[in-house]
Amino acid sequence: MNDAPAGRTGGRFVWYYASMVLTFRTAMLSEGEEVGRVIRAAFTPYIRALGREIPADGSAQLAEELQRFVAELERGDVYVALDGGRIVGAARTKPQEKDLCIYQIAVDPARQGTGVGSWLLQRIDEVARARGFGGLSLETAEMAVANIRLYQRHGFEIANSGLPDHGLDSHIRVYMVKSF
Repeated sequence: MNDAPAGRTGGRFVWYYASMVLTFRTAMLSEGEEVGRVIRAAFTPYIRALGREIPADGSAQLAEELQRFVAELERGDVYVALDGGRIVGAARTKPQEKDLCIYQIAVDPARQGTGVGSWLLQRIDEVARARGFGGLSLETAEMAVANIRLYQRHGFEIANSGLPDHGLDSHIRVYMVKSF
């Protein structure tokens, strides 16, 4: 599926993608709770497949993650896909020396399989190019075969694999890169 920009309005880009109209922009701090809901809903099955659970409310681990997330929102490193006024996807990014790392990309479970993830990847690619990065990078679990195929369709290649640095589980991760 190809998408075509419909135009720029007020600092936002609007694309018509198949039968949906999506808006892509930097997430606002006030949207943190809704963005977090989408990420949590999308990642809970993935985290559980790794044999873990999302950190419990009130835990030190969750507090630390929320602090990091708020800092990302304040820096403008979190992007959203909106359908109308509803957030249907989000991407957390981390600028690195030579590339833009996609730390997380999440699609609301009700919209998974509809092209929102591909659409978000294309928009993040555009952001990285516009900011002068030499490419994109990301990490995913080796067992997430559908995700790996999606990333490969978008030009990512497997650079290496191994155990995660965090030590929270023993599932092999695949580090993928896309050079411009």
